[in-house]
Amino acid sequence: MTDAIPDAALGFIDVGEGPSARRIAVRRRPGKGPGLVWLGGFKSDMQGGKAVALDAWAYERGRAVVRFDYSGHGESSGDFADGTIGSWLEDSVAVFERFCDGPQILIGSSMGGWMALLLAREIKKRGGKASLAGLVLIAPAPDFTEELMWKNFSPAVKKEIETKGFWLRPSEYGDGTPYPITRNLIAEGRNHLVLGSAIDLGCPVRILQGAKDPDVPWQHAFALTHRLPADDVVLTMIQDGDHRLSRPQDIARILAAVAEIG
Repeated sequence: MTDAIPDAALGFIDVGEGPSARRIAVRRRPGKGPGLVWLGGFKSDMQGGKAVALDAWAYERGRAVVRFDYSGHGESSGDFADGTIGSWLEDSVAVFERFCDGPQILIGSSMGGWMALLLAREIKKRGGKASLAGLVLIAPAPDFTEELMWKNFSPAVKKEIETKGFWLRPSEYGDGTPYPITRNLIAEGRNHLVLGSAIDLGCPVRILQGAKDPDVPWQHAFALTHRLPADDVVLTMIQDGDHRLSRPQDIARILAAVAEIG
């Protein structure tokens, strides 16, 4: 029973300097490897159902696991509207370098799938005490600011973003409050696009995608698989799955994919 599992201690690390300085909330559970690193979605936090289920699974097996909130999300400081893909990647790199040691499996949901790909690239480039054991990507949304947002926005929405600097997008998640899509988010996201060329991570990748996902169409997952080496990449299509993939049977598939990697 997950309700009997003690919560991992909450800690904070400081990221950035000057006006961009922020405190990032982290929950780390020590244990054996490969360690697990949760990378949440856009406007999501580390207390969501999938993240908590992963933490419970790790606890029951004595596995190391790290969860955190990007700036402007959950228990971290900062304004959501100030965030960009680059700043959230900076948060992710800082948490990984501080809290991870040895082989790690990155588990990324939605935007977290894009973040996992970017973080994996940084890990390969930088080296260090921690390495990549594999990636598990859940309804991954690489390049979503461009491919799933900007290219699909109406001329009126684009004009509002360009003139006002933001547009309040209606939300079907959380409490339903509209959230800002900023000009800076769109423009800065173009520095981190990955689907235009091959993505060679040198580790196993497991992708889970709902065929009925209204936010990240299954074709997007296919486009990603075509950019990854074919030797150890498995795409699982869940025919009745939505974007959240947080039903018990979905979570079971996610955890099975993690276990398959190591």
